[in-house]
Amino acid sequence: MPEKRPDPRSRAVQDRRISRVPAFTPVPLRARKDGWTPLRQAEFLGYLAETRCISKAAGRVGMSRDSAYQLRSKPGAEEFVAAWDAILGVPTSPQPKITLEALFQRIRQGRYRPVMRAGRYVGTIKKPDNHALLRALARLDRLAPPERDWPGEPEDYGK
Repeated sequence: MPEKRPDPRSRAVQDRRISRVPAFTPVPLRARKDGWTPLRQAEFLGYLAETRCISKAAGRVGMSRDSAYQLRSKPGAEEFVAAWDAILGVPTSPQPKITLEALFQRIRQGRYRPVMRAGRYVGTIKKPDNHALLRALARLDRLAPPERDWPGEPEDYGK
């Protein structure tokens, strides 16, 4: 019989301290000062790990619970949803294949990781997504024609 995961609303799960929130690429949205900025998304996940309450975490970043669920349903929110589910202990499905466009978006945005100390959210680290860059380069290399199909060197090369 498969091992049963505990209910995320149970007291044991609520009392469990989160020591590490997974890094994620923010949901791509148009820029608005009062909207879900990448930093606000990371802070929300940090406070969610601290409080285990979506309403409280959204309130701490100045947003509503409903807008958090709307953000979760936006296209490109797969990593945000995976981090959210990891915090609450919800089993996740395997990640779908990533398009080249999504890789370029990850390269532009970078990755955000909320930092926890003793179960409390203390800040966010933003790092470039080198893994996405290397995956995009490898994919572009596969798209390029083999060297034997490239034209030879120009006539005046090396003179």
